[in-house]
Amino acid sequence: MSNSRIQFATKPLWKKLISLTLIGAMLPGCSGPDKKLTYLGDPAPLDVQDHVMEIDHPDIDEPTPEAVTMSRKPRHIGDRNRDEIWDLSLSEAIHIALTNSKILRTAGEFGASSSPGSSASQVLNNANGVPGIFDPAIQDSGVLVGGRGVEAALAQFDPQFNLQTVWGSNNTIQNNTITSGGLVKGNVLNADTAQFSTGITKNFAYGANFQVVQSINYQYLGPNIPTQLFPSVYTGNLQMQYTQPMWAGSGAEYTRIAGPFNTQIQGVSGVNQGVLISRINTDLSIADFEMSVRNTLFDVEKTYWDLYLAYRTYDTNVEARNSYLRSWRFAHANKGVGKFSDLDELQSRQAFFQGRAAVEDSLQNLYSLELQLRRLLSLPSSDGRIIRPKDDPTTGEYLPDWNMCLAEALTRREELRKQKWNIKSNELQLKAAKSLIHPQLNFISTYQINGFGNNLFNIEGQPDNGPGGVDVQSFFATQGAANQRGFTAGFQFTMPLGFRQALSQVRNYELRVAKAKEVLANQELEVCHELSRTFQNLSWRYQQAQSNYNRWQVAEAQVPGRENRYRTGVPGIDTSVLLQQWLQTRTDAANAEVTFYQSVVEYQKSIADLHYRKGTLLEMNNVHLAESTWTPDAYQDAFRRAYARAYAIDALDADPVHAEPEPFERQGWIGGVELMGSGIPEQLPVPLDPNEIHSKSGPLSMPADVPKQEPVPVEQVPEPSP
Repeated sequence: MSNSRIQFATKPLWKKLISLTLIGAMLPGCSGPDKKLTYLGDPAPLDVQDHVMEIDHPDIDEPTPEAVTMSRKPRHIGDRNRDEIWDLSLSEAIHIALTNSKILRTAGEFGASSSPGSSASQVLNNANGVPGIFDPAIQDSGVLVGGRGVEAALAQFDPQFNLQTVWGSNNTIQNNTITSGGLVKGNVLNADTAQFSTGITKNFAYGANFQVVQSINYQYLGPNIPTQLFPSVYTGNLQMQYTQPMWAGSGAEYTRIAGPFNTQIQGVSGVNQGVLISRINTDLSIADFEMSVRNTLFDVEKTYWDLYLAYRTYDTNVEARNSYLRSWRFAHANKGVGKFSDLDELQSRQAFFQGRAAVEDSLQNLYSLELQLRRLLSLPSSDGRIIRPKDDPTTGEYLPDWNMCLAEALTRREELRKQKWNIKSNELQLKAAKSLIHPQLNFISTYQINGFGNNLFNIEGQPDNGPGGVDVQSFFATQGAANQRGFTAGFQFTMPLGFRQALSQVRNYELRVAKAKEVLANQELEVCHELSRTFQNLSWRYQQAQSNYNRWQVAEAQVPGRENRYRTGVPGIDTSVLLQQWLQTRTDAANAEVTFYQSVVEYQKSIADLHYRKGTLLEMNNVHLAESTWTPDAYQDAFRRAYARAYAIDALDADPVHAEPEPFERQGWIGGVELMGSGIPEQLPVPLDPNEIHSKSGPLSMPADVPKQEPVPVEQVPEPSP
């Protein structure tokens, strides 16, 4: 330590300062006491931040939608407000849903969570994953590796313009007269330099790469160098370089699938960066979006018919409740006369309150379904109107052809089309991966024209002719004479011993293709099973509707007689028994009516489910997905490109690609949904007549004295009076 101190003390002053500075920099910044700080002026209120993290709210300029701000207090049981009746048809509901819903929703996620305070809504829990009209456009405009769109894949073939200019200066003492160009050793060589280069690089669709670069180098060494022709000199060249892959990664097919070989990063890019794969990814996104639209439309239709059933159920329960109320009043009025006892009056009262509870339950269910339909239509939760279905379900027998439906399902089902695109993508990537199990053999060549001169241009007007009479005062003059040329040509060969990564990649895509094909086979089998179940349900629901209609008619026919018997009495039968029989008959009639409408609604939903399973639900409702309009310049540019392709020469290494027509007319959906007409299926001419019903067990008929009752029309929601 003493030696160190002596050495430190003997250092010069400037070395001491440097040592102290370094030691001070290495010391902790907060080890010493805080310095006393003094400021001028009066202090403002102190704002001390004693923490790092806190809950904060972003300030964004995004107005709340009118569907939220204009929402009124929701209707509820006991609310005496008379809302306006909005008779809404199914086609209008579908039109409103597709017009308002830029973010698509489904019915299953609303109120699905049984936990209080929790939400199963995907738009709240997974905002980035919720489907919307922007998804195909987002995919088509992607730029990241693995998610590139078509434009980003085509951008790899755009010419790249490069420009670089660098100035410099360097002063060095020379130790050797020869290496310094004649400068006396020990003197300082002052060198001013500048480099300028500009060029264009272009990748071609068949895998080649072409570069043209103009480079100019400037050097100034001063007039004291006897070995220099000029004190300052410009040198450089115009160089053209052409590289052509000839084995691995060569050809237009590989480039269209995997992108240019010279832009790929091993282990990162893969073989899915080309235009074809990007276009397939866009088609996959379109299929996902089409399925989302289909699911939303299907939920709208199911909720519409569920709301129709809720109105029918409510109307039936109100009629039953009123009947119970009349029986209670009758029993109460005749109590004590000797005809009805206190127990009969209590039994009538119990039936009334039971019917009243059924009315309240059905009314709440109606409000809930109306709110759910409003949510699917992206309408305010309450706006002073209450939606009432305007259309009636189909009551005619629908007899689809099995072979035709199965063929349509295997051709038009969106899930199958998406899986076929997956298979096509994996097959193309497998073909590109097989190209990489060969050695890389590239043809490389360069050609350059050199330049030399004291100046860039001959600004002195006194040419100094060099070899061949060329003006060596001007750099561009010597380069323009093109008598200083050079070229290279050869081959570049690279081969990984064993091809372990390339073979692993091929094996991986072989397994992907095998799995994708097996998944497609299982999907087609699953579609067949779903269609079979739908056919069974369709026949079952129709037969059930016929049976329930007969049941309803029989039950309703008993109500007047049962009511007359308990009011007038029957000799030898206790009044309480007659009252019990009438109450049971009235309850059975109400249940039978609700069950009939439920079976009719389920039959209508089975028809919609059939179109859903065979991929024709959008077409049945006349909904077509189309791309939003472009600018006029885009249409003109597309026509010019098509006109140029019509006169193009076919590629030598592959057949021209002809686009195969889609199984049904469809265009990519990016910005808007077009609704064409209404979406209500026409009713078949065969009516549902209970006097002509035939089931598997034989014909069923009603007695001739039973009058036919038409379904009760849905009127304005009555008030639940006591």
